[in-house]
Amino acid sequence: MVGKARRQRLHRPAPRLTDPAGPGPGPGPGPGGWSAPAGKDWDFSSSDIFSGLNIDPNTLVKKLDLDSRSIISSRTGLEEKPILSKKEKMKLRKERWLQKIENVKLAKQKQKAEAKRKATPVVGDMQPLMEALPELSDLTAGARDRKPPKRHVKAKSEPVDFCLMKQAQKHRLLEQEVAWFHEVIANPTYKANPLMAISEHLSKRLRQEEEASWLLRKTGSCALKEGRQEMKVKTSKYKGI
Repeated sequence: MVGKARRQRLHRPAPRLTDPAGPGPGPGPGPGGWSAPAGKDWDFSSSDIFSGLNIDPNTLVKKLDLDSRSIISSRTGLEEKPILSKKEKMKLRKERWLQKIENVKLAKQKQKAEAKRKATPVVGDMQPLMEALPELSDLTAGARDRKPPKRHVKAKSEPVDFCLMKQAQKHRLLEQEVAWFHEVIANPTYKANPLMAISEHLSKRLRQEEEASWLLRKTGSCALKEGRQEMKVKTSKYKGI
């Protein structure tokens, strides 16, 4: 018969604890060298370790104030992160990159400007320049004595077309027309014969416009004649030379 191969032990057995006083009557040491007093059975499965303990339930309830709570615990659940699409995320990422590039450009420009300022030479003696410049009190006194020149501002002619008028001009025109309308209604001649009053008003208006156009034509013809005479005088002078 072939003998059985014996395996090699990996762990050594624990040494046995020996009582120096010698073995006596009573139970021996338990596992791990723990010994129980004689005449007492330690049964942990049946005994209740909290049998003699009295705890008030009110002391177990504790509420935390808002100031003593954690910032993370107070904020969780209140704000929901928005769900962004892929395009929106790419857009936000691109904006952040552009902002970083812009910040880098600004920093470089500031560095260049600072280097340029440092490279400029500093004038040593400023006393001749200070002596050449007038004092501030003289400048202020001269400015007070001088009167500002009067500026001739040409008054712009208001547009006649209603479409070209501004809102304030339209409002003034409408108010004026409403006032004229009330005056016409209150006029006794209009109350007596409205058609006759309107026809007379229109005829007067046409006559005024014709007179104004005639005056314009007359002044224009006079100016044209004067211009022709001046041209004749100049040409005669040139011929005489």
